[in-house]
Order: sequence, then C-alpha cells, then structure tokens
Amino acid sequence: MARPATGREFVEAAKEKIASAKTVEALRAAQALLLPLEFGMSLEQTAVIIGLSKSRTGKLRTRFQRIEAGAEQVKTKKGLRNHARMSLDEEVQFLTPFVTHAQATGILPIHQLKAELERRVGGSVSTSTVYQLLRRHGWSKLVHHVKTDATAMHPSQRTGQKKNNPET
Repeated sequence: MARPATGREFVEAAKEKIASAKTVEALRAAQALLLPLEFGMSLEQTAVIIGLSKSRTGKLRTRFQRIEAGAEQVKTKKGLRNHARMSLDEEVQFLTPFVTHAQATGILPIHQLKAELERRVGGSVSTSTVYQLLRRHGWSKLVHHVKTDATAMHPSQRTGQKKNNPET
C-alpha cells in the first residue's frame, strides 16, 4: 500500500498557485501537491492527469513543498548568462574605448575588438561571439566598408562592367 500524502500545510498555497500560475511547470507542481491531498488520488493517478511520469510528479511535489517552506529558491532562466565570461558591467567597460573610437571615426574594427576580447578572457572566441556582444549592447546595425560597397567603388571595379584595358 502506498504511503499517505503529506503536506497538508501547503494546500492553501497550492490553491493560490493554481489560480495565479504563469508557467505550466508552476501549475503542475501545485497540482502534484493538491490532487492527492484534496481528492485522494494516488501519485500514479496524479501523474496521468498532469501528464508527467510518476517520479517527475513526486519530485515536483517535493520541490513545491521545499519552495513554500523557504528551503529552496525558485530558479528562472530569465537573465541567466550561463556561459558568460564577463558581467554586463564589465562588458560595457570593455566596449567603451571601442565605441568611443567608432563614434569618432565611423569604423568599429571587429578584428581588433576580437583580439582584445580574447586577451581579456584568456582564450579564443569566435567572431560570432563578438557580434553577439555588440548586439547585446545595441550595436546590431552593420555598415559595409567603403571598399566592398558597390556604390562607393570606382566604376571600373563594379561587376558587370568592362574594365578600361589598353591591351584590348
């Protein structure tokens, strides 16, 4: 026979969480606690109703109790930067001289920025990392260099036109 459900002291908190849950995970955790206590369901029946395995349902139930008791904090992914090598403030300080130079000259030297970033973090980084860093701080618009912009090239260098060649 299964052991009786515990956690009656969390029933009201579970009811409030069901009414105000903003994520499916929060709703399921409250249901995992409330259904066995209020309706006498087994853990297996509760798992079927909330659409999870029996073991996951038990873990959700235990976690809900721990969070409500204050023994565990709610973890959210919002604002996490799991692979960050610098804090956002450090990134701003790092980018400041480059941004100042770019505002004065109109050019942001990506290769120089990449080399300095690699020196700062102590390892190699990909070019996409540099662009993500810039995008994170509002530098997402890229401007073509004069040498590669077709409108700024000399007419003889544009594609589709013949070059002035004295030998032909």
